[in-house]
Amino acid sequence: MCGIVGIVGKSNVNQALYDGLTVLQHRGQDAAGIVTSHQGRLFLRKDNGLVRDVFQQRHMQRLVGHMGIGHVRYPTAGSSSSAEAQPFYVNSPYGITLAHNGNLTNVEQLAKEIYQSDLRHVNTNSDSEVLLNVFAHELAQRGRLQPTEEDVFAAVSDVHKRCKGGYAVVAMITGYGIVGFRDPHGIRPIVFGQRHTDEGVEYMIASESVSLDVLGFTMIRDLAPGEAVYITEDGKLHTRQCAENFEYSPCIFEHVYLARPDSIMDGVSVYKARLRMGEKLAEKILRERPEHDIDVVIPIPDTSRTAALELANHLGVKFREGFVKNRYIGRTFIMPGQAARKKSVRQKLNAIELEFRGKNVMLVDDSIVRGTTCKQIIQMAREAGAKNVYFCSAAPAVRYPNVYGIDMPSAHELIAHNRTTEQVAELIGADWLIYQDLEDLVDAVGGGKIKIGKFDCAVFDGKYVTGDVDEAYLAKIERARNDSSMSMSMVNSAIIDLHNN
Repeated sequence: MCGIVGIVGKSNVNQALYDGLTVLQHRGQDAAGIVTSHQGRLFLRKDNGLVRDVFQQRHMQRLVGHMGIGHVRYPTAGSSSSAEAQPFYVNSPYGITLAHNGNLTNVEQLAKEIYQSDLRHVNTNSDSEVLLNVFAHELAQRGRLQPTEEDVFAAVSDVHKRCKGGYAVVAMITGYGIVGFRDPHGIRPIVFGQRHTDEGVEYMIASESVSLDVLGFTMIRDLAPGEAVYITEDGKLHTRQCAENFEYSPCIFEHVYLARPDSIMDGVSVYKARLRMGEKLAEKILRERPEHDIDVVIPIPDTSRTAALELANHLGVKFREGFVKNRYIGRTFIMPGQAARKKSVRQKLNAIELEFRGKNVMLVDDSIVRGTTCKQIIQMAREAGAKNVYFCSAAPAVRYPNVYGIDMPSAHELIAHNRTTEQVAELIGADWLIYQDLEDLVDAVGGGKIKIGKFDCAVFDGKYVTGDVDEAYLAKIERARNDSSMSMSMVNSAIIDLHNN
């Protein structure tokens, strides 16, 4: 996943963009970028690293203008090239910059179309650059010297017709405004809001509502699947449904792990959803192990803490913080390589022996993906003196790859793929293991104000909501990953083939 933000203000927006990205840092720690617009000129700064490291005072001073977009990135298939830091830029038409959260599933086809039909060049291995060129081409087709909101929405509509996959986008059209849009399934999140200043109304688009909250913006609402919002440089707001066929199918893993608990997504409080996950887990434990001997419930910081607290409450068992976290180490799930993840676990967490010695401990995590982290944590609990170590996952077993923007594309990397719960428990070293049931997870998350037809639960059930993902596609992604390439290596091969033919 990545984090995106866009602001149309009444004064310089560089600090607000910086602050907004800092709040979204949990969505990507690989790279960060900001681009602003002032008097028809663009000012860009992007590089690998955390927001605080990429932007120094000298960079901020150059980012002038009352309109801009920003991005925090993590690699969707293991690459950490600074050339793929966003936002991306294309000069025609008008000068457009774009930042993207998600992943396109038909990028190979789009790469061919861009070169063969649109006569455009792609310079990186990023599907975001492909998406930018598709949008730019469709906007250029309107043929106007000065684009109107009708032109912008028509271009977004054509993007929806050509692009498949999960995507939430902010794009800035130099001198004209900022557009945000969401794929027709609403897989990746995006919200917009406003705040009133002495100079007038300012607007903000972001991946999560918490980014708006921290900057004093009032959330208007989530963008609906297929919808676009266009904010002109002088502060006029326009919205339009741009997809012919659309359905709410947001990624349920956002609520399990990706999002901050203080965010609200599609009318659902992430915090409340995680409380309900803990309640559902407690009910399952009482059904399956009514005579359990759990002495203490300990969360694995930080995402699982909310679910673990409610689990302990419903079981009538003590809740304790048994691990101290070094907050200067990144999230292991979004680190580019397996070796980095393994090395970071003991650097990140340290056990408090007092809470483990001689006790039957229930460890709670948000999910089990590769199993590497939880195996080491269980071993740490035993070394701290735990008598028995039980393990609880707030999510169902992750058995299938994700293709919509989360770095878990290869099935063989997933510990639960083609394994039973008992086999996973043995591999990670737990005395017994409890997974959340998928029906309970959907029930826990689905209690918001907006009617959600279904969730994208592909990582759990293998059902991909875009309908274009099959075994051949998954095998192609796995081959690309095994070759130490990003899934976007298909772009390069497609362009090379076209040059050779």
